[in-house]
Amino acid sequence: MEYIITTEQLTKKYKNFVSVNNVSIHIRKGSIYGFLGPNGAGKSTTMKMLLGLTAPTKGSFTINGRHFPEDRLAILREIGSFIESPSFYANLTGRENLDIIRRILGLPGDSVDDALKLVGLEEFGNRLAKKYSLGMKQRLGLAGALLGRPPILILDEPTNGLDPSGIHEIRNLVKSLPDLYDCTIMISSHMLSEIELMADDIGILNHGRLLFEGSLDDLWNNAQQLGKANKASEANKVSEANLEDVFLAMVEQDNAARKQRAEL
Repeated sequence: MEYIITTEQLTKKYKNFVSVNNVSIHIRKGSIYGFLGPNGAGKSTTMKMLLGLTAPTKGSFTINGRHFPEDRLAILREIGSFIESPSFYANLTGRENLDIIRRILGLPGDSVDDALKLVGLEEFGNRLAKKYSLGMKQRLGLAGALLGRPPILILDEPTNGLDPSGIHEIRNLVKSLPDLYDCTIMISSHMLSEIELMADDIGILNHGRLLFEGSLDDLWNNAQQLGKANKASEANKVSEANLEDVFLAMVEQDNAARKQRAEL
């Protein structure tokens, strides 16, 4: 199996707080990898380490056969990213904001129009960024990540602030991208129903630790085994569960185990 992103015992500490704790993930080439976890679980920190925005305390990672930190610039040339809330020059148009990124990356002029069209902003490209709604700013941030159609996308909460129609459009866009231009996507979201509809594989973080990694089928099988280990009524609940149910059950179980260890 070909992995395009792998991490080995990736760890990030801030003084006495461990944000990411020995995380080893494996993202298949051409897949959509849903990266899940409660607030503060370490998702954004992990993504920032992959982008070189913060240095790991220990551990290593490889992206498309290149190693960090020695191949940092080569890695970044192949990644389009959207981390937390995007920032723009308020007094420039959406098109002008994207053109700044395009020039930095040395991309052709038509890449801006291509990105605006992909996210449905082509008719608003000449509007000032300060007049964009929150949802339009999210789309513009996604357009920035899509400039030049990079082979790897790292997207942190790309549907934040979008209305149901916008969420539907972005979900369909994200689902189409691997086939559209053979890219690999790592995406985080608190909207678990959307991840369930998009993702091929899932990684679940809690308190900086990776609780689960595998395909959705692997997750359902894991949940079934968990249910069978309990009473029959619990097994029936698991058999009817969705991603949100299984996610919450895993996180609650881990939190209970952590609390028990702390009391010992």
